[in-house]
Amino acid sequence: MKRIKLLSGIAIMALVLISCSADFIIVDDHVDDVPNVNLSTVLNSHELWYVDIDRSYGNGDIPFLQKAFTISFNNGHLFANNNLVGIGSQGNGFGIDVGYYNSFEIDYILDISHDLDGFYSFEVTQLSYNEIELYYRPANISYVLVGYNRANFDYDRLFYDNIHYFIQEYVAWEKVYTSDYGAINEFDYENFLQFVPGGGEDNFRSSQDQVGTDIDSLYWDYIGIYNVNDVVGNDYLKRLTLSYDFLGNEFFELSVINDNTIELYHPDSGTLYRFEGRGYIQYKRTETKRESKAIIAKQLKKTEKV
Repeated sequence: MKRIKLLSGIAIMALVLISCSADFIIVDDHVDDVPNVNLSTVLNSHELWYVDIDRSYGNGDIPFLQKAFTISFNNGHLFANNNLVGIGSQGNGFGIDVGYYNSFEIDYILDISHDLDGFYSFEVTQLSYNEIELYYRPANISYVLVGYNRANFDYDRLFYDNIHYFIQEYVAWEKVYTSDYGAINEFDYENFLQFVPGGGEDNFRSSQDQVGTDIDSLYWDYIGIYNVNDVVGNDYLKRLTLSYDFLGNEFFELSVINDNTIELYHPDSGTLYRFEGRGYIQYKRTETKRESKAIIAKQLKKTEKV
């Protein structure tokens, strides 16, 4: 009888030890990097949420996220920096008010009602202290947002990394200055430029109409494809290539003077040109930056002459 009790006691102790050991292993292996806080606290933990397009996936896209560089959550209002023109200053760095949001703490659900794009309900996952994922289950679409505060967000870097979008934010660029130095060349006669993305390649147009011509009345003499590339060792200088249909390529060094003015230096002739933007396009539309050819389709029809 004593032997049975002893064995029973040993068995019970073994079970307790196994149970404790198992509990210990579970706790020891689990690393809780992300604090368990409510969703509203997470959304307001950073002033700006950068939309990391390269980490998005899914069947299609969410229009207002696709065209936004950053979004912000502020007392039920959704703000977005959709344009590079004015970024850092527009709306005190937040951009423009584009809609409303509501967060549900238990299920980590974020409902957004965009002024133009309509209603979306996202499942939110906190990836780290400054990263969240918005998942739209009906279309299996996911976006990763990276959090920053305005004081440590590099607006200039964002601007220069996306110059190809910046030059699309005006209907046309008008030549306002040509240097006295430099050899005479064919580009001297081109007074307007237009940059429009389409079909996976960025397209441009140029016009020889007189300076001062209304942009609704421009005749586009030349068309082609353009590219903007980095210049090694200089983050604030870009290389612009205009590939004219049937006429070859022209190369320029592209510098940004301000939100409305760019300079093009033509190395082959040594001539410097300055252009100012005409017809600012504010991206508070249903179209995305990737589809912005349609944004000014109406404008293009107006400017074509038979």
